[in-house]
Amino acid sequence: MSAPSASPQPKHRLAASAAAVRGLWIAAGLAALATGIVGIFVPLLPTTPFVLLAAYCFSRGSARLENWLLAHPRFGPMVRDWRDRRAVPRNAKWLASGMMVIGCAFSATQLVGLWVWVPPLFCACVAAWLWRLPDR
Repeated sequence: MSAPSASPQPKHRLAASAAAVRGLWIAAGLAALATGIVGIFVPLLPTTPFVLLAAYCFSRGSARLENWLLAHPRFGPMVRDWRDRRAVPRNAKWLASGMMVIGCAFSATQLVGLWVWVPPLFCACVAAWLWRLPDR
């Protein structure tokens, strides 16, 4: 006598599971985009990586949100350049570097001991990586 085969999951369970996963991608994209927007105003919090992360998440969860982000006048060119050539605009590199310097100077007034060197070391690594990328 053969063992009974496992019955496949009903279609409604698979659809609910796919919808839940899409919802998580959308939520992650919205959180990344919100963090990127906050990064416009907060030193040491970058904007571009979070916008790129949002585009990635939207590509997995919502074609409508991905298309909106790609068509956005401020964020769209950065995402398209990154996807096409892994390129970052030179003015974004300068702005990011300047904000890192300001953030490091501020953190130097707030941190003590060896912790003073953590932000500059981290920012130096990020800046070295950033400036090795091609310009738009």
